[in-house]
Amino acid sequence: MQDQIDKAVREVGRVLLGKEEQIRLSLCCLLARGHLLIEDLPGMGKTTLSHALANVLGLSYNRIQFTSDLLPADIVGVSVFDQANNAFSFHPGPVFSQILLADEINRTTPRTQSALLEAMGEGQVTVEGETRELPQSFFVIATQNPIHQSGTYPLPESQLDRFLMRLELGYPDPRAERNMFTRGNDEVFAEDLTPCLTAEQLEQVRAAVDDVHASDNLLDYLQRLVAYTRNAAEFAYGLSPRGALALLHCARTWALMSGRGHVVPEDLQKVLPAVAAHRLVPTSDYAGDSNALIRDILANVDVIAA
Repeated sequence: MQDQIDKAVREVGRVLLGKEEQIRLSLCCLLARGHLLIEDLPGMGKTTLSHALANVLGLSYNRIQFTSDLLPADIVGVSVFDQANNAFSFHPGPVFSQILLADEINRTTPRTQSALLEAMGEGQVTVEGETRELPQSFFVIATQNPIHQSGTYPLPESQLDRFLMRLELGYPDPRAERNMFTRGNDEVFAEDLTPCLTAEQLEQVRAAVDDVHASDNLLDYLQRLVAYTRNAAEFAYGLSPRGALALLHCARTWALMSGRGHVVPEDLQKVLPAVAAHRLVPTSDYAGDSNALIRDILANVDVIAA
């Protein structure tokens, strides 16, 4: 199974050059049954990565371009009166797919953003009093521009917490950027990628994650990491129990992707920024941002208790 995962990473890497770590973290998020938020400046490849992930996983997907005039019904669907049958019939929205690409999610209003909360948290939507189940393997891959840009609406904490991971892509390194300039007609598009995992293999990987062993010493380290966020003065509030469980589950998934049946401290350290940074808020007198908070955690929490 590790060969198939490595193949999927390489396949996505054909369209997103020089970003293997971000690709692996993205795949880790989806294999862990989580929703993914990709935040960065326009033109960094957020939508390209989203399309590529959907294609290599071989799952059906829909894309929504979020705008300021988008309505909740544009996402979940609406009932329309059918004159031939003299009854209302439900027309499902794009949320009824295995992967939903929510492009520039913070360019729409909080009312429309909240339409995704039930879908992301419960795997279902309630429309006009009737609850409808979403397809199995429902994922949201959302992109957003930095909140300081004009025309953006910050996601509320309740919706940020629905995302298992948040990633930033950043600028490409010089070698990858040069390859972008020189490959010309050899350019590969997301639509050209080959699916690398079947639906059955996807379920096998998810089931195997629960069997990855976490020792008592590893859990002690996890608890010290979480306790530091709750007790240190620079944090407005610490990781919730749900955030702590998310950190452990992602570490188990990362270990499995690395070909191991047990979690090591490096697994926790690798997934900590993506899992925890968007869940942590610094106090008003703290000079750094959420990424600086993560660096503080890793610098001040020992792997082995003193």
